[in-house]
Amino acid sequence: MNTKIRSEIDRSTLPPILIEFAGYKGGIENRSKLTVEEYLLDLRTFFRYMRATKQLGLDPAAAELDSIGITEVDLDFVGSIHTEDIYEFLFYAGADRQNGWAAKARKLTAIKSFYKYLVNKRHLLEKNPAANIDAPKKEKTLPKFLSVEESLDLLNAIVSDTESKTLKRDYAITTLFLNCGMRLSELCGIDMRDVDSDLRSLRVVGKGAKERIIYLNTACRDALGDYLAVRGAGFDETTAASPALFLSSRGQRISNKTVQWMIGKYLKRAGLESKGYSVHKLRHTAATLMYQTGKVDVRVLKDILGHEQLNTTQIYTHVSDSSMERAMEQNPLSAVKSPRKPPKKSDTDTDE
Repeated sequence: MNTKIRSEIDRSTLPPILIEFAGYKGGIENRSKLTVEEYLLDLRTFFRYMRATKQLGLDPAAAELDSIGITEVDLDFVGSIHTEDIYEFLFYAGADRQNGWAAKARKLTAIKSFYKYLVNKRHLLEKNPAANIDAPKKEKTLPKFLSVEESLDLLNAIVSDTESKTLKRDYAITTLFLNCGMRLSELCGIDMRDVDSDLRSLRVVGKGAKERIIYLNTACRDALGDYLAVRGAGFDETTAASPALFLSSRGQRISNKTVQWMIGKYLKRAGLESKGYSVHKLRHTAATLMYQTGKVDVRVLKDILGHEQLNTTQIYTHVSDSSMERAMEQNPLSAVKSPRKPPKKSDTDTDE
């Protein structure tokens, strides 16, 4: 899922059919608040496009799509949408909104889930126009990750920020990202009760509300211990008693947006802002370093990262293959070219 933070949708701008769907995803399927919001954001864009093309006769590429309301969307309108309409929307998302593979795939997932809910759960529609649409072809890109040296530069940028009032918190958060490979939402959701009293492990809640245990190495234990020693300092008793592990400067659970801002700030201080790194790239960094340097079995890595499928984790084996290719090029003999013509035989050479 995209880690870019977007504003929470005002439910008064949504039609009842979408609000009911959101209630089902959150209340029955136990999807996280962030996941439900992403579904609603993508479906809002989808129905704005559909209203523009099917009801208002507008060119979505030229129209101010964000200004189109969707409160009028009802079951009849939803049922009038065909498979071809969805294909056209996905093409529009890529061509006019510059959505890449991941963004288009996420939009299609939201549409499929919505129609599946109406057809299979509510039995309000007979046909699912999205049922047989294949996911967009995945772009063959390797995950970006920080090198060991860049990771150390990032940590040192935090340590050197002597004016920071949240230095130990920020250092602990970054250390957990770089060592444990947890997701942003997982880190922000950690409660005090989730941390083992000996700081040997902690519990996180991942996608689909699935819990897993993450074991902490020495660096994580040290950083977390230093933060816990000052956590709550300067707050009143009520605020300090917050269940959240990581607190904001106001004593509330730290938000995704705050963590992203903090990581961006220190990437800039470390001179790494131009390399396209982000919080999610720290997760890639942990996974890549564990696989390449720590020789962690890919199946173990799958459980550490909380992946559903092994093929999701196997992208890090391709990263390793890329590293091996680069290593071959570092051989000092790699630039030696074979002669195009055999050397001329001199007059003094004799055959034996």
